[in-house]
Amino acid sequence: MASVDSFGAQGALEVNGQSYEIFRLAGIEGAETLPYSLKVLLENLLRTEDGANITADHIRKLGSWDQNAAPDTEIQFTPARVIMQDFTGVPCVVDLATMREAVVELGGDPTKINPLAPAELVIDHSVVIDVFGRQDAFERNVELEYQRNRERYQFLRWGQTAFDEFKVVPPGTGIVHQVNIEHLARTVMVRNGQAYPDTCVGTDSHTTMVNGLGVLGWGVGGIEAEAAMLGQPVSMLIPRVVGFKLSGAVPTGVTATDVVLTITQMLRKHGVVGKFVEFYGEGVGAVPLANRATIGNMSPEFGSTAAMFPIDDITLDYLRLTGRGDQEVALVEAYAKEQGLWHNPAIEPRFSEYLELDLSTVVPSIAGPKRPQDRIELSKAKESFRGVLGDYATEELDVDPSETGSFPASDAPNGHGHVDDNPHTAPQKADRPTKKTKITLNGQETELDHGHVVIASITSCTNTSNPSVMLAAALLAKNAVDKGLTSKPWVKTSLAPGSKVVTDYYEKAGVTPYLEKLGFHLVGYGCTTCIGNSGPLPEEVSAGVQAADLAVVSVLSGNRNFEGRINPDVKMNYLASPPLVIAYALAGTMDFDFETDALGQDTDGNDVFLKDIWPAAEDVDKVISTSINREMFTKDYADVFAGDERWQSLPTPEGKVFDWDADSTYVRKPPYFDGMAKEPSPVTDIAGARVLAKLGDSVTTDHISPAGSIKADGPAGKYLAEHGVDRKDYNSYGSRRGNHEVMIRGTFANIRLRNQIAPGTEGGFTRDFTKDDAPVTSIYEASESYIEAGTPLVILAGKEYGSGSSRDWAAKGTALLGVRAVITESFERIHRSNLIGMGVLPLQYPEGESAESLGLTGEETFDFSGVTVLNDGTIPSTVHVTVTGTDGSVKEFDAVVRIDTPGEADYYRNGGILQYVLRSLIAN
Repeated sequence: MASVDSFGAQGALEVNGQSYEIFRLAGIEGAETLPYSLKVLLENLLRTEDGANITADHIRKLGSWDQNAAPDTEIQFTPARVIMQDFTGVPCVVDLATMREAVVELGGDPTKINPLAPAELVIDHSVVIDVFGRQDAFERNVELEYQRNRERYQFLRWGQTAFDEFKVVPPGTGIVHQVNIEHLARTVMVRNGQAYPDTCVGTDSHTTMVNGLGVLGWGVGGIEAEAAMLGQPVSMLIPRVVGFKLSGAVPTGVTATDVVLTITQMLRKHGVVGKFVEFYGEGVGAVPLANRATIGNMSPEFGSTAAMFPIDDITLDYLRLTGRGDQEVALVEAYAKEQGLWHNPAIEPRFSEYLELDLSTVVPSIAGPKRPQDRIELSKAKESFRGVLGDYATEELDVDPSETGSFPASDAPNGHGHVDDNPHTAPQKADRPTKKTKITLNGQETELDHGHVVIASITSCTNTSNPSVMLAAALLAKNAVDKGLTSKPWVKTSLAPGSKVVTDYYEKAGVTPYLEKLGFHLVGYGCTTCIGNSGPLPEEVSAGVQAADLAVVSVLSGNRNFEGRINPDVKMNYLASPPLVIAYALAGTMDFDFETDALGQDTDGNDVFLKDIWPAAEDVDKVISTSINREMFTKDYADVFAGDERWQSLPTPEGKVFDWDADSTYVRKPPYFDGMAKEPSPVTDIAGARVLAKLGDSVTTDHISPAGSIKADGPAGKYLAEHGVDRKDYNSYGSRRGNHEVMIRGTFANIRLRNQIAPGTEGGFTRDFTKDDAPVTSIYEASESYIEAGTPLVILAGKEYGSGSSRDWAAKGTALLGVRAVITESFERIHRSNLIGMGVLPLQYPEGESAESLGLTGEETFDFSGVTVLNDGTIPSTVHVTVTGTDGSVKEFDAVVRIDTPGEADYYRNGGILQYVLRSLIAN
C-alpha cells in the first residue's frame, strides 16, 4: 500500500537517465547523525507509514532516538525479502502448505497463502561428508544427498511452482550466505519503480553475513520468516547501537579469522545481546569486503542482532567483481550518497556504547573447545588445551613415558597410572591425561590418544567466502607438500567451499593438487561439518575412540563448535582459520605448540615448523589479484535456479494444495492448525505444571533443537525403525525437519545435555513424575505421559538460555512436548521471541534470583497466576508463581514476563504467530 507520507519524503532519484521513487531521509529531524543501521530502519518506516501500525510519531521517535536510553519504542520493520536454507526452509514451506489447507477448511482461498516479498531458499545443509580424501568425493556425496533427500527435494520443487515469489537454489551450488552476498543481495532494492535499502530476515542466524555488504538483516526463527513472507512486519524495539571503531591495519601472519575471533570475544564480553553493532572509523576502509562479511557472519556468536558495515567504494568494487550490472552499481552509489548511507569517516554517528580495536594488535588465534567466544592465542593453544583436557578425559591418568621419562603405568607405585606427587619419592606424574590406543588404518598400525585431531575441515560460510584465507590455506598446502609433509592418517580431511567460484580460482591458481595431496579434496558445496554433517569417522578410528572413551578433537573453519554438534565421537571442537585447519591436520593433535614443535621433516631431514610454510601476505595478495575475476561469478550464477540434470529430472507434484504422502518419513502435515477456530480462545493461567527439565547456564539451541545424526536407540531412531527405515537411511535431524514426529523425539536429545532432575545422566533424559518413584526415561516418553495425564510442563534454566542459531524447532519442539512456560535467568533474543511465536510463555526469575537461590529442585508442582491479564489487551509485568514441594511446602515469587511488545502479546493470545497470521488473513 502507498505510504501516508506525513513528512513529504517521497521524491525521485535520477541515475543514468532512469528515475526511481525514493523516500528521502533529509527532512527528518535527527536523521543525519543516526547510525547507519537506524537510517535504514527510518527509511523503512517512511516508506511503509500507514497511519495505524506505523505512524508519524514512530518516525519522529526514531529520528530523535536517544542513544543513552533503554529501548522502549516499538516499531514495525518490513524486510524487503526473506532468505532460507533447506534445514530451516523446508518446515517453512511445510507450514505454508499446511496453512493453505487450513484456509480451505475455514472457507477461504488457498492462494491467499503466498509470499508477498521475494523469498529465496538455498539447499546447502543436506550434504554429508560420507566420502572424503578421494577424487570422486564430491560426486559420491551429492549422489547420496539426492538418494536420501529425494522426498524433500520434490516437495521444494512443488513449492517453487505452487508459490509466487519463491525460488530455490538447487543442491551443489554453495552456502546460502555466500550465495547471498555473491548474487542474491541487492544492496539497494528496486521493486515497482521504487528504490530502497535491501533488507532481509533469514531462517539461519548467520544471515548477518550480508551486513558486510551494507544490507541490514538478521536471523529469525522459521515461524517469524513465514510471517514476514506473508506480509507481517517484524515487531521490534528500537535498539541500542554499539559503535565499534576500527583503526590500524592487520599485521603480517594474521588472518580475517583471527580478527573475527578477537572481535567476537570483545563483544561477547562487553554484552551486545539485543543490540545492533556498527563498525566505523578510518580503519573501516582497510577492511576488505570479504573480511567485513566474515565479521558480520559471527554476529550470533557475540550475540548482537546485526553487525553492520556502511556502503563505500569497497562495497561497489565487490558488487562489480561479483557480476552485478553497471546500472545496479551506479544506483547503489547514488542512493547511498543521497540518503547519507555512504561511509564518511569524518562524521561520527551517535552511538549508545563504544568499543575500539586497533587491528595491528590482533594475533593468530583459535577458539574452543566448545564456544566460539572462547578465544585462545595460538601461541597458548597447547597450554590451554592441556588445561581443559581433564574436563573431557575423566578416566584415571596413564603416565606417558615419552613425556616424563618415568616407568610404564603398570609399574607405577599406586597401580593406577599415578605416581606420587612428591618429587623426592617418585618421578613426576604426566601433566595431561593420556590413553594411547592402537588402531590399524589402511594396513598400517598407528596410535590414537586424547587430543588427537580426527576432523580437520575447511567448511562453513564464515571463512569459505573469503579468498584471503582460502588462498592462504591453499598456498600453505603447496608449501607443505613441497617440504614433503603429509596429513596424519587418523585425520578426516575435507574441503567444502561456499560457492563454485572458490573451485574456479583454485583451479586458475593451480593449487588444487596440493590440497588434494594433503587429503583436502572437494566434498561438497554446503554447510557440512559446522552444521553437524561431518559424516562418520572411519570405522577403525570411531571404534578406537569409543573403546577407550578418548577425548578427540575437531578443527574447523566454521562459526559453531558447541558440544555434541560436530560429531558424536568428538568431545572437543576448535574454530580456526583455513590455513590453521591444514596446519592441525599436519600436526594431528591439539597437544602441539607451533612455535616449538616441528610439523615433520623435509626431504633432507630438517625440521619443518609452521613459520617455514606459512605463506607471505604479498604472495596471497598476488594470487588473489591474478586468480579471481568477474567472469567466474557471471558464469557460475548465470542460471543459478535451474540446477543440474539430477534436479531437473525430479518428478514435481502439481496443484495449489500439497498432496501429503501418508507414508513419508520426511514431509508430514504438522498439527499446528488442527481444530483451530476463527477466533482465539481466552488466555488461561497455568496450573499443576511439572518440570520437564532443569538446566544450567548457556544452554544453547543446539542443546534444545534436534541436530546432527539420529541415534538408533533414541526415540527418533525407534520411530524411523518402526516406519521401515533402514539404519543407513536415517539421515540427519536437519534433513527430517519437515517431519514433526521425528523432530519432537529429538528435542532436548543432545548427547551433551545435562538435566539436573536426572542426575548422573547425559543426553535427553528426565524423570517422569506421573509414575511411582519418578523413573528416569527419555524426555519424549515423559512428555507423552504428561500430555496423556493433562499435565502442563515447564522448563527451568539459567543464564543465556537459547543462545545460538535462530532455530524454529527449538521452539516448535518445546511447544509440541507440552511445555507451557520457560523460566530462566536470561534469554537470548531469537529464542525468546520464537517461544512466544509457538505460544510458550517466556519468564525470568526476579533480578538476582535463580532456581538455586530460590531452592527449586525441579521435583515441585508449579502454578502461574496473572497470565489472564493478557486478555484485557495489556502485558503484565510479572506473573505470580506458586511452587509446591513434594513435602507440601510452598515457595512463591513474581516472575518477570518477557513478552516485550504489543505484537508479541497478540501472537501469544492467538496461540502463536502462525495462528495470528492465518486469522488475520481470513478476517481480511
